[in-house]
Amino acid sequence: MAPLPAGIRFIISFSRDQWYRAFIFVLTFLLYASFHLSRKPISIVKGELHRYCAALNEGDVEFSSQSQRASDTPHQQPPDNETDCSWAPFDQDNYQQLLGALDYSFLCAYAIGMYLSGIIGERLPIRYYLTFGMLASGAFTALFGLGYFYNIHSFSFYVVTQIINGLVQTTGWPSVVTCLGNWFGKGRRGLIMGVWNSHTSVGNILGSLIAGYWVSTCWGLSFVVPGAIVAAMGIVCFLFLIEHPKDIACSSSLVAHSRGHENGAHRFRLQKQVFADDENKPLDPEIQCLLLSDGKHPVHQSHVVVLPADGGGGMAAISFTGALRIPGVIEFSLCLLFAKLVSYTFLFWLPLYITSVDHLDARQAGELSTLFDVGGIFGGILAGVISDRLEKRASTCGLMLLLAAPTLYMFSTISRMGLEATIAMLLLSGALVSGPYALITTAVSADLGTHKSLKGNSHALATVTAIIDGTGSVGAALGPLLAGLLSPSGWNNVFYMLMVADACALLEHGLRAAHRPTALPWGPGHPSA
Repeated sequence: MAPLPAGIRFIISFSRDQWYRAFIFVLTFLLYASFHLSRKPISIVKGELHRYCAALNEGDVEFSSQSQRASDTPHQQPPDNETDCSWAPFDQDNYQQLLGALDYSFLCAYAIGMYLSGIIGERLPIRYYLTFGMLASGAFTALFGLGYFYNIHSFSFYVVTQIINGLVQTTGWPSVVTCLGNWFGKGRRGLIMGVWNSHTSVGNILGSLIAGYWVSTCWGLSFVVPGAIVAAMGIVCFLFLIEHPKDIACSSSLVAHSRGHENGAHRFRLQKQVFADDENKPLDPEIQCLLLSDGKHPVHQSHVVVLPADGGGGMAAISFTGALRIPGVIEFSLCLLFAKLVSYTFLFWLPLYITSVDHLDARQAGELSTLFDVGGIFGGILAGVISDRLEKRASTCGLMLLLAAPTLYMFSTISRMGLEATIAMLLLSGALVSGPYALITTAVSADLGTHKSLKGNSHALATVTAIIDGTGSVGAALGPLLAGLLSPSGWNNVFYMLMVADACALLEHGLRAAHRPTALPWGPGHPSA
């Protein structure tokens, strides 16, 4: 008998369940990356919506950046209005406030909608819910770009488009996290989620490159093309997403094990099946302290949430107030609020800042800003690896937040020294800012949404995830708005604001550690359940 080809041996070395898990991992990665891809164009196009051109010989036009110089003196508009080639209504003196309002309208709608999205998503099939959200998001992202082709200069048009787009994009995060939580257990969750959460940075990078390609020639395509990509991925979601392992007859209670299978594969250590009745697997000590009454003994049975079963024999979805009562949800939500404030300020205002400091055009600034997301990829993975190794997710977040504050101060000073300094600080800041943000929104959310107080109720995961990310999105809405209000008085003030927010996140983390929650305050049959 002839030996099997190496490729076939590789394929059969993995089980059917493992191949399906790998497929869901990649699919959900691409689905949410496309969401972030569609959010990035607005930050790239800002430099094009407001710029100045000076007339030269024979009607030739030389374009130059309109942004304020690297100094902290307020920007002064040239008095000659004939040199103004901005896109109305962003041709006014208060253009930074108008651009900040666009960010705020999207992010505020996203924050409000996120609280409702998790509750709705638990009661609808994930595949249908996510498909609708992606198709709608693609349509409204493209609609913003159509304002260029139809010469629309109404500020309300762009604001309303941003608001609706922010609402429909809330369908994404609770859906993909719940789906991934259904397929993967707790073992090495920090590493798995850290790698998976790099979709945020990958989407931002792709969005910057795609939007930057057309920003100087036809900025409408900077929105239309990403919108088409999101809509196309929505069709892929409808055709291929498998919500739960049981839908395809895969084992639904597979979790990580400390040893690999005899085939020697250690990629995710998912080779050995350990079922839900295995009580020997130790929990993350810092998450375990949220689940124990006195830090030593398991929570008493009277403190376990018992939910009424639905008609299908499963468990009913948890209520919003019931999810809030889960120890650790409120604390981590507030910590994420400040962490996300910092992250999204960079997301929406970094290209404009680079244009100001390094005197680059909109396309070059957009391409350079992707280095922040490259650093974010490594930061998210590093945070996951450290939290798995130390088995302390909260301490990992605290350490990175502690290092991020002085790094932000260094960014505001060192980045003025030249392009090379800007590149180095972008990578370092991206890693330290995105690490805690990635860990809280993925591994910590999944830990809190699946802990034993819920007694195996997987329906709680979407609500817990939505609460944590929704609260974080409040900070994401405030950050760009404050940046738009503070930047006219100098970029240093923006960085001071970011440092204060980072310190607040660290303080909230310290308060959570100092006040370890005790047992859940309700028993079986309580209305909150």
